[in-house]
Amino acid sequence: MKAIVYQNFGSPDILRFEEIDKPTPADNEVLIKVRAASVNPLDWKLMKGGPFILRLLLGLGKSKIKRPGVDVAGQVEAVGRNVTQFKPGDEVFGTCRGAFAEYATSQLVPGMKSVLVRKPANVTFDQAASAPVAALTALQGLRDKGRIRQGQKVLINGAAGGVGTFAVQMAKSFAANVTGVCSTTNLDMVRSIGADCVIDYTKEDFTRSGQRYDLVLDCVGNHSLSACRRVLNPKGILVMVGAPDESPVYRLLARLLGALLLSRFVSQKMVFFIAKVNQEDLTILGELMATGRVTPVIDKHYRLSELPEAFRYAAEGHSRGKLIVIPDI
Repeated sequence: MKAIVYQNFGSPDILRFEEIDKPTPADNEVLIKVRAASVNPLDWKLMKGGPFILRLLLGLGKSKIKRPGVDVAGQVEAVGRNVTQFKPGDEVFGTCRGAFAEYATSQLVPGMKSVLVRKPANVTFDQAASAPVAALTALQGLRDKGRIRQGQKVLINGAAGGVGTFAVQMAKSFAANVTGVCSTTNLDMVRSIGADCVIDYTKEDFTRSGQRYDLVLDCVGNHSLSACRRVLNPKGILVMVGAPDESPVYRLLARLLGALLLSRFVSQKMVFFIAKVNQEDLTILGELMATGRVTPVIDKHYRLSELPEAFRYAAEGHSRGKLIVIPDI
């Protein structure tokens, strides 16, 4: 089968489109014929091997990850002998190992990061593949960490990105009043997916607008904690799910520690957050898409062999919604 592989940390030039052995599912695994996968910032950040703390986790010289890609949608090709919830031919979506390939495996073991659910019939493979990491981050960030409620004023910083486009629509599904922060070129798109108000960050700094919000979901991390606190109501919540790509480790740690300390002494709450993949929430995402309450925003499609180009585009930080990767035909 064809797959994207790499051996060392580096730029997208290290990615290789090669013929490798088709995997055989282990006892607790599902083999998926990949119909679509999607690009997440973590995919290309892992490839680069930075920041340095990430290299310590992955291996100083060579990455332990040889096949990139997590978000997947496709058809079950085969199942291990302990798998009973799926059968060959089932259409599924979720997370796996090595999604940028013609076939990939997902390990169905409680507590593992690989999780699959059935894809609704009226949701396309492209739409389903766009959802797992980004939409789970939006859902859990708003619902679990942000404690979103009907009628609240919610601001999404980075409303045109992968997480942001899901977050705007989900916040509206909770009947919140939503403000999206994005660039000039994305204002109409963010309005079209439900934002009640949009702020053009090239012309206005939302932290100096004088507006106050009950909940801020920060997908960018380009403002200080003190600046973000200015726009929170006295008992508002700041949920941080993103940071500038080139931020030094010490700055990220300082922001994390600052949020933890401040939350102890002020009525506002500030939390960092990483989504947890689980079947229940993936099923909810499928229902949201199937009923039309959430429609994934897809910027571009790439063939599997074009993944280096997709990573370069993603690293520029200007993609609108999600980038989809499909097998070469």
